[in-house]
Amino acid sequence: MNRKITAGAAVAIAIGVIAAIMGLNFENNEIIESSKNAKLGLVINSPQSQITLQELDETFQKAASTGIGRSNIYMFWDLIEPERGEFDWKQYDTIMALNEKNDLKVTLYFSLINGKTLGPFPEWIGRPSLISVSEDNLVNVLDSVLSRYHIVDSVIIAGGTDEHFRYQEKEIPVYEKLFQNVYDRIKEKHPNVKIGNSFELNNAINKNLDDIIKQLSFGDFVAITYRPTDTLNEITKTPQEAIEDLKKFNEMILDKKIAIFEISWSTSESVLGSDETQTEFINELYTFYEENESDIEFLTWYRLYDRPEGTCEVDESSLEGTVTLGNSTFVIQRLGNYICNAGLLTVDHNDKTSWDEFSEKIKSLTQ
Repeated sequence: MNRKITAGAAVAIAIGVIAAIMGLNFENNEIIESSKNAKLGLVINSPQSQITLQELDETFQKAASTGIGRSNIYMFWDLIEPERGEFDWKQYDTIMALNEKNDLKVTLYFSLINGKTLGPFPEWIGRPSLISVSEDNLVNVLDSVLSRYHIVDSVIIAGGTDEHFRYQEKEIPVYEKLFQNVYDRIKEKHPNVKIGNSFELNNAINKNLDDIIKQLSFGDFVAITYRPTDTLNEITKTPQEAIEDLKKFNEMILDKKIAIFEISWSTSESVLGSDETQTEFINELYTFYEENESDIEFLTWYRLYDRPEGTCEVDESSLEGTVTLGNSTFVIQRLGNYICNAGLLTVDHNDKTSWDEFSEKIKSLTQ
C-alpha cells in the first residue's frame, strides 16, 4: 500500500522497527514532568533508515540537547492493530521510550484521514467510507494508545484535512459528528490530551481553501503543516513573506489556538532554497512564536536531518488536480528535493548554519 508521506512518517516507523528488534523494552509507569519547553518541538529522524540502537539513542540526544520538549510520532492503524483487539506495540515502543528518556512530550499523528485518502486501515476493517468508520473501533484504538503512552499529550486525527474535503464538502457534517463523538469519549478517559485536525497551509493558500479550514476547525486546536512553496513546489517567498502567511492564519482562527505541527524551509537550490534563507526563516519564525506564544499550542520544526537524494518518495496521487500531466514529474521531483533537504543537519552529520540558529533560539525560549 502506498502511503502519503506528508512529513517523513515512514522514516520514524522504519527506525522503530530496527530498534525494537534490538530489544529495548518500553515501560511506562508514570507521567514524567519535563523541565523543557514542551511547546517547542523537532521531528527527530536519522539520515539513513538503517541504524543501530546506539546511533538512534545518540540522534535523540543530539535533538534533545537543543532544549526542545516535543517530537512527532506518525502512527498507522494497520500497524498498531493488525488483528481486531490485538495490538502490536513493537513498531512504537522503542521510539516512545526514547522520547520519554529525553523528557519529550509527543504529538501523535493518527492517520484516520491522510490527505485524499482514508486510512490505511487494518485488513479486518476493510476499506470503509467515512460514514461507515466505526466510532467504537476508533475510540478503542486511541484509548489503547493513550493508555500505554502517557507522554502523548496531543493527537491529530486527520492530516491534509483541507485537501480531503476540498471536493467533498457534503461529508464535512459526517466527519464533524464522528470527530465530536470520538472527542467526547476520549476526553472522558484522557481529559488532559488535546485533539485536533491538521491542514496544509501552503496548499490552502495556493488554492484559496480558507473556508474549508474554517468549517473544519473543531477540537482543541487547529494544526497546520507549512512549507513556503508555490504550486510547483518551489520557494518563491522571502522568509518575511512566509511569516506573513502564519500571521494571516493566526488572525483567521480567532477562537482556537494554532498548532504548528510541521514547518520547514528547504536548503535545496533546485527549489530555490539555501542555507542562508533557512537560517533567516528560523530567526523570523521563533520571533513570531515569541510574539504570539499565547495563541500557539505548539511549534515543531521539520526536521533534524536531511535525507539522501532520491529517498523522499512522494505519492503522485497526492498531487492529483494540482498540475497538468506534463508537469507532474517535475512537481513530484521538486517536492522530493524539498523534503530531502529540509533538515538542520546534512546526511554527513555536518551542521548547517541553521543548526546554531535553531539551538540558540530554542534555548533562549526555554530558559
